[in-house]
Amino acid sequence: MPLPRLPRIRNLAPSRWVGAILPMAAGLALIGLLSACGHNYYPAKGDNDPHPGVRRAHSLPIHGIDVSRHQGNIDWRAVAQAGTRFAYIKATDGGDYLDPNFRTNWEQSRAAGIPRGAYHFVYWCRPAHEQVAWFAANVPAEPDALPPVLDLEWNNGSSCKHSLTREEVLEKVQVLLAGMEAHTGKVPVIYTDINFHRDVLEGVALDNPMWLRSTAAEPHERFNNRPFTFWQYTQTGTVPGIRTEVDRNAWFGSESDWIQFFITGCDPRTYYRLASQGRCAPLK
Repeated sequence: MPLPRLPRIRNLAPSRWVGAILPMAAGLALIGLLSACGHNYYPAKGDNDPHPGVRRAHSLPIHGIDVSRHQGNIDWRAVAQAGTRFAYIKATDGGDYLDPNFRTNWEQSRAAGIPRGAYHFVYWCRPAHEQVAWFAANVPAEPDALPPVLDLEWNNGSSCKHSLTREEVLEKVQVLLAGMEAHTGKVPVIYTDINFHRDVLEGVALDNPMWLRSTAAEPHERFNNRPFTFWQYTQTGTVPGIRTEVDRNAWFGSESDWIQFFITGCDPRTYYRLASQGRCAPLK
């Protein structure tokens, strides 16, 4: 039986932003060489409670963080100097919440030279179109931003007790993905955890890069047939410039893979297929 597939959405106009980021690619490559040269990757970073099951993450060359108001005021220049290659920043939640630190983090991370993107946390009791409108109203569609992230988890800590079926959840997810792609012109990344993936996403064919949370084992041990693009491997990380613990994440591939993702907005493994649909910026 073929896997179910979410409908494809065409990129609006990748040509409108690729010109602005091409000159930055050489700078990214230089940063990578300087970060990795002569020592193990990013020794200035740490983990207050490292798990042996995720040790492979430390050997991957491209590392980043995700942050929200819980990290307080961040010294983004110190974060950059520690070798941080990307940051995903909490922007919106549902249809009426804006992280109070979003705009400051958004501007200061860019000023520090860290590629950054915004993420939206889905609230299952709020209509999808309202959430898309809220995200679009608060997150700039900037050419040099990373693709946006749709954070898919159950709202277990909230008062929301939804009665949606799996099919209804997937329909809401499609509306959200389509709206975020229409706003930014970039294929959204899907962040998810083990429970939500098992309950809803397992067996669904997705065009989107996947950001998988797995803090006690490698993702392939917890997510059935779902390769990762980003791997959130700890929530107890330490990074200069951030006073609290912080989530640490690893990119799946090489330096050249990362440069391609930054330029095109698409995972290199799916680039040619999605580029043929007009959903990725060109490499040339």
